[in-house]
Amino acid sequence: MLGPILFNFFISDLDDEKECTLSKFTEETKLRGVADTPEGHATIQRDDDRREKWSDRNLTRFNEGKCEVLHLGRNQPRHLAVLGDTHLESSLADSDLGVLVDNKLIMS
Repeated sequence: MLGPILFNFFISDLDDEKECTLSKFTEETKLRGVADTPEGHATIQRDDDRREKWSDRNLTRFNEGKCEVLHLGRNQPRHLAVLGDTHLESSLADSDLGVLVDNKLIMS
């Protein structure tokens, strides 16, 4: 019982100074934003950089191998996302609360 409470306390400042939407779940964190312009992409990248600094301050690391980018919509620019020194791979689909959404916004 104490473990989840301490974990929530530990990550409570993860979303400080955020500009995009940050969703924290038990085993994952999702950063969401609109990147249809260079300014939108820069906003998301700044939030990524803030999360990286947070992990350095708290002596923890994000698993870059599990970090991915899901580009939604048609004819949208595919900006390169970076976490630390790692370029993040693009994903074709993502699951949220049991609902699978692919990059063409088809849900199952």
